[in-house]
Amino acid sequence: MTRAVTAASSLSARRSTVAFRCLHTSSTRDATPLALPTFAGPPPSAPQSSVTFAQDRLARKRQQADLLEKGHQLKANAAKPTTALQKRFWRNVSVKDTEEGLQIQLDSRPVRTATRQALLIPHHKRALATSIAVEWDQLVSAQQALKHHYIPLTSLTSRATDIDDADKRNNLAIREHIVRMALRYLSTDTLLCWAPMKDLYDADRGDDRKPLRHRQREAAEPIIAFLKTHIFPGVDIVPILAEDSIMPTPQPELTREVIRGWVHGLPAFELAALERGILATKSLLVAARLVVEWSQEFRHLRIDRPAPADRFGIQEAAEASTLETLYQIEQWGEVEDTHDVEREDLKRQLGSVVLLIS
Repeated sequence: MTRAVTAASSLSARRSTVAFRCLHTSSTRDATPLALPTFAGPPPSAPQSSVTFAQDRLARKRQQADLLEKGHQLKANAAKPTTALQKRFWRNVSVKDTEEGLQIQLDSRPVRTATRQALLIPHHKRALATSIAVEWDQLVSAQQALKHHYIPLTSLTSRATDIDDADKRNNLAIREHIVRMALRYLSTDTLLCWAPMKDLYDADRGDDRKPLRHRQREAAEPIIAFLKTHIFPGVDIVPILAEDSIMPTPQPELTREVIRGWVHGLPAFELAALERGILATKSLLVAARLVVEWSQEFRHLRIDRPAPADRFGIQEAAEASTLETLYQIEQWGEVEDTHDVEREDLKRQLGSVVLLIS
């Protein structure tokens, strides 16, 4: 018994010695200050004031004109086939009215889709045809036409015509693929993913701003109410995240079936617009609200509605789908060349949706 007590005391003493062991024995030294470096030559020039908006716009137009002229005069090298894509092989872009529809002409050649078919636009969509012509007139080389972000309206319209051609052949593969994609986004819809009620940073913020969940609810409820009244009558659309949980709540099966049938029955142009809107906003409900607001297929719902200034447009759809980001920017600030670029790109994509169906 005595040996056990002695061993325990010895072990405790060793542990206390290790806990307070000195890790180094070097003496402390003060930092040695260094003299500031000197440079030969005159001082730098004074900062220049930034150019005005008008001057900046004029400089961009001159640069665009120089690039267009360079694209026209570039000669392709037969030994390097890729150099042909660096040349702009057309000078003028126009909209031609044909019996089948509106065509975008590059000099005398029509713009074609990926399936080598001439891009045809319905006669009543002249604004869309003009916008596509402007897209092609801004290109400085044929190589840019291979990148969808340079021609968003052309690619979206081609998608709509591909869906229409597939429907005429009774091929529903594209349509069913879009329906499955839309229902996947419904399970995590941005408009229904609300922040928890209790925020750890609310107490430290020191202002009277509304909690994020309240603002998300205020933005979502009018959209949901409109859809439940005019588009999905009799269904129940529930928030995905509860106030104190991060586990998603699935939508009722009746809701999914009603939305599935509505998406599957959309015309080709509306279906392509809905797909672009979902991918841009990460929300089926926001995209559906925007499509219904601007599509000619649903113009009967706009009778006895408020003035055009009160319509659900690009700005409202962008704010509803990025409310959490806006909330974080208000609290922590905006990241330059990131948040602003993403915001403008979202508006550009939503603008293509409106132009396609209006």
